[in-house]
Amino acid sequence: MDDLRIIELYFERNENAITQTGLKYGGLCRSIIKNILGNSEDTEECVNDTLYGVWNAIPPARPDNFKAFLCKIARNLALKRLDFNLASKRSPDCIMSLSELENALPDSSLRPDIKDEDIGGIINRFLQTQKPDARNTFIRKYWFFDSVSEIAARYNFTESKVKNLLYHTRNKLRDYLTKEGIYL
Repeated sequence: MDDLRIIELYFERNENAITQTGLKYGGLCRSIIKNILGNSEDTEECVNDTLYGVWNAIPPARPDNFKAFLCKIARNLALKRLDFNLASKRSPDCIMSLSELENALPDSSLRPDIKDEDIGGIINRFLQTQKPDARNTFIRKYWFFDSVSEIAARYNFTESKVKNLLYHTRNKLRDYLTKEGIYL
């Protein structure tokens, strides 16, 4: 079923919308969430919470890109769950991914005047200036929380190339943020 029809089912408050969303995008949501949480039980709960979140968001929202809308909800719920979980239950891959970005992003406690949305917009503009390999690798690592080996397999790269692309892209991001007036 196409996305427009699924959205219409939500507007009709037809519970088949949830079923169709799960069939079409359940695997994608599960992958994003599992990469963040690393726990099958929490992952399944978060997938269900994602479907419930979409049910509550549509209507009134009418997303232009249903897949991106769904992925954003799944990712945000997984990150909230990660914050809630005890440190011993957290996914080391996700924590490592986030810690890699610490040197490239401003600390919100030091710069409370900078909103996350502003930083997000600047990062989006930065990524549009990057070559596709660097951009895709960066997004797979820091948005989807894919491991280096998963990214390498996806794009037919060596793990060394993935690490190198990520390293240089983080450094370019830090420089780009500085040029945009975002001091770290």
